[in-house]
Amino acid sequence: MTPPLQRARPRDLGIRIGSLPSGPTDSIVDVAHVKVGHATVWRDEPPPPRGRGIARTGVTAVVPFSAGELYRRRVPAGASVLNGAGEAIGITTIEEWGVLETPILLTSSMSIGRVYDATIPVLLEAGAIDGDDDEAVMPVVTECDDGWLNTWRHGQIEPDDVRAAIADAVGAELGPVAGGAVGAGTGMVCFEMKGGIGTASRIVHAADRHRTFGVPGVAESGPAYTVGVLALANFGRIGRLTVDGVRVGETLQRDGWLGESVRDRERGSCVVVVATDAPLLGSQLERLARAPASGWRAPGPRPVTGPARSSSPSPRGPVSRAGTGPRSRHSRSSTTSISTRSSAPSSTPRRRPSSTPCSARIP
Repeated sequence: MTPPLQRARPRDLGIRIGSLPSGPTDSIVDVAHVKVGHATVWRDEPPPPRGRGIARTGVTAVVPFSAGELYRRRVPAGASVLNGAGEAIGITTIEEWGVLETPILLTSSMSIGRVYDATIPVLLEAGAIDGDDDEAVMPVVTECDDGWLNTWRHGQIEPDDVRAAIADAVGAELGPVAGGAVGAGTGMVCFEMKGGIGTASRIVHAADRHRTFGVPGVAESGPAYTVGVLALANFGRIGRLTVDGVRVGETLQRDGWLGESVRDRERGSCVVVVATDAPLLGSQLERLARAPASGWRAPGPRPVTGPARSSSPSPRGPVSRAGTGPRSRHSRSSTTSISTRSSAPSSTPRRRPSSTPCSARIP
């Protein structure tokens, strides 16, 4: 059986969210040098021992530059975790060094180790490490739980799926990123309906920053930067679904368009990857990654959907209790932010620090 065809996006239906203009494809690949690939695993087999059961899962790869070049040269990066009960392998390096060395892989909770292991040979074949180099390569892999639709206990992800997701990564030349039930989004459930992969982009002029501080009359002039987002959505109850400020979920419930809930999705997860070509440092990119979880929002675009937000920034660290309601093992959100401002990755050679690096505030 093959996955369903790509459905229309909100903008295809005339829904315009926010006031800032979108990029040419309204997706994360509008940021220069960023590519995205998917490998969708969609099988209907009998349960063990005759087969592996039903598979609704996959792998999504966000690839800045090329895999081998990225490892050797690095790009600035930051990461933030909210209610971090899920796994995000590799973000400790991002937090400590402020750089990204490998593609970012998204997948099923029970396949995160498989994807990590399968990514390493791909990076070695891409020339990330020279033959006589004793450095370690540690991919960035994160996950959401697709166990409601996917028989994940029987190992549905294979190394070839990881290889395909990275190899098939393409940029804006082929149009917007495929979304919905594709790649890692294949088995997601969001607001008690089908969840999956979502993506968007916005163009921000340098002068727009003044509006954040209430300075009126600033024209949209100066350098223009692109901010792109890719989200893996797997959370929420239908009554909380909001589209461009409209409480769509409440309306659907009130008017009887929906039946009884088949599953309590109060608990869930969300992974967001943010990319930009703005010249930001790792510490600044961490703030950009933390913004969606903190309740801060720049003038312009509003998220189509989202969980309850905290009114104060979440503290840095592996676990944050920002947000509303009790912290749950299955309620988590993580964000990784990267900058691809340079026309080529940083020329600084990759070296592991022998001790904890010092930090300094840059005005």
